[in-house]
Amino acid sequence: MSIWKLRSKRKVSGGRYHSSHKKKASHIGRDPVLTRVSDKIKKKFLRTKGGNQKTSLRGANQVNLMISGKAKKTNISRVVENTASRHFVRQNVLSKGAIIDTPEGLARVTSRPTQEGIVNAVLVKKK
Repeated sequence: MSIWKLRSKRKVSGGRYHSSHKKKASHIGRDPVLTRVSDKIKKKFLRTKGGNQKTSLRGANQVNLMISGKAKKTNISRVVENTASRHFVRQNVLSKGAIIDTPEGLARVTSRPTQEGIVNAVLVKKK
């Protein structure tokens, strides 16, 4: 069954909405991509509307870490906390707002890895 980005055909009361236009291919969604902590960087390029490209990050092992205004590239060891889902910690899934463990200390992810293709973070707690 496909994922659809339009509203439901039914109202809250159970009545039916009558559509004003037909279905279009641009209304089809796709399954969510879960960016995980892995041993190497895995990227996938997706075609978007207008022929543009979106870089989707499937696996990451490095992060661009901002430490007091300076950027430094460090390794990711594991996910400590994730506000999106408590199961993402066990699965090592990276998403925006996730707290990760690095050699520098704990950092919070500020980018959207599945949409932007890169992991940026801000240092929260030094080791």
